[in-house]
Amino acid sequence: MPEEQFVHFEDDGSIPNNPRLPVVIYPGAFQTNPEEIEAAFNRNEWTNSWTDGVFNYHHYHSNTHEVLGVRSGSATIQLGGEQGKPFDVRVGDVIVLPAGTGHKLLESTEDFQVVGAYPGGLEPNKKLGEQEERPDVLEEILNAPLPQLDPVHGEDGPLLSTWS
Repeated sequence: MPEEQFVHFEDDGSIPNNPRLPVVIYPGAFQTNPEEIEAAFNRNEWTNSWTDGVFNYHHYHSNTHEVLGVRSGSATIQLGGEQGKPFDVRVGDVIVLPAGTGHKLLESTEDFQVVGAYPGGLEPNKKLGEQEERPDVLEEILNAPLPQLDPVHGEDGPLLSTWS
């Protein structure tokens, strides 16, 4: 399995991203068992889970972090806003988005589906990068509670050491 990737995005004036925490990508974490994604997230206290696609417009959550696990299909997702970077994802890949990180679906196969969840089961807000959202969202992003467990690896995951 390929190594985890850590990617940091700067505030682009519209999408704030997270000034402290990088996106963590686990390529192929559930490649052989994508049906286990939701159970693993929930077991590791990333709950309030759902299964669906990703919105095809830039958005972010200022009040909580989010994990996305690719359950089926493949897609290209833009992370970090318009100035960000596209990432190709496929079955079994997991992306952990720190609060404030912009994300948008660029293209996908018809069967593309992700499982999403939030640390501690928090209810996410949805922000679109509009100027009237600031400066409140900048403070919310910094105050989003850190997860107690890595959504993939539990107590031993690289997310915890990277985000501490």
